Amino acid sequence: MTGIAVFAHGSSVESANEAVRIVVREMARKMPEGQLIEATFLEGGQPSLQGGVERLMAGGATRIVVVPYFLTVGLHLKRDLPALITQLRETHPHLTDVVVTDPLDGHPALAEILAARAASAIEVEVAA
Repeated sequence: MTGIAVFAHGSSVESANEAVRIVVREMARKMPEGQLIEATFLEGGQPSLQGGVERLMAGGATRIVVVPYFLTVGLHLKRDLPALITQLRETHPHLTDVVVTDPLDGHPALAEILAARAASAIEVEVAA
């Protein structure tokens, strides 16, 4: 069984962490019934990637897909995430695979989201 760990930066502002959890819950509603999904955080939020993967494994996951909740490939995805993945593989050698997807940058829906945000601001500006 594959578990999905959505990996976000995390914040000392708990409402920001909860916003990530809300998106992950909405994502879970769009996935097949029974799909194991956890919101995980680099820092400032709980659970950590390690803790979230352990929860997924407790649910029966033997393969992990990490989906970065980051806009672009920066320092955290180039340095921190690979180190965490290496640690996961060493700590849990019985995992059959750990895969990391691309970040959000480059996804066609991103331009649509930005256009929608701009359009809503223009509509508010015109209405005022």
